[in-house]
Amino acid sequence: MEYYWFKAFHIIGVVVWFAGLFYLVRLFVYHAEANEEQEPKKTILKTQYMLMEKRLYNIITTPGMLVTLVMAIGIVSTDKTVLQSWWLHVKLLFVGLLLIYHYYCGKIIKQLEQDTCLWTGKQFRMLNEAPTILLVSIVLLVIFKNNLPLNFVTLLLVLLVILMMISIQLYAKKRRFSEENKV
Repeated sequence: MEYYWFKAFHIIGVVVWFAGLFYLVRLFVYHAEANEEQEPKKTILKTQYMLMEKRLYNIITTPGMLVTLVMAIGIVSTDKTVLQSWWLHVKLLFVGLLLIYHYYCGKIIKQLEQDTCLWTGKQFRMLNEAPTILLVSIVLLVIFKNNLPLNFVTLLLVLLVILMMISIQLYAKKRRFSEENKV
């Protein structure tokens, strides 16, 4: 029974963690775009985004990550044989990349606070696709385990990345076109 409790809270932690990461980088987009505004609007927006970024990172995203990791340890403690599965090793590699991404976002928060971050809104939009790719990869590994159709999955992931990049570019062009036509 403890396995199911660990698994349930692991999934809850994953949802909270990813929700926080997705929203955090979206705030980075807005924060970077606030630099294009005139004073005092620029300072007001940047101050508000900084507050929101810190709270999201410290109160939602990082606790979601910790719950995810602690519950994963609990799951493995109930069935140590799972550590011998190749798919779990690949999943742990992706989780390691996600941890690096998480802490890199924390570094970006500090750079934004010190006004030393040189990223643009467009670059942050692209950065925001990284957890999507990791999420899809991790979920597919967990669902299919040892029966993962690698050829199909590889093609699907490549197509997903291309589709995301195209949609981001199209949205950005549409938005710029709309803003230019307002003036």
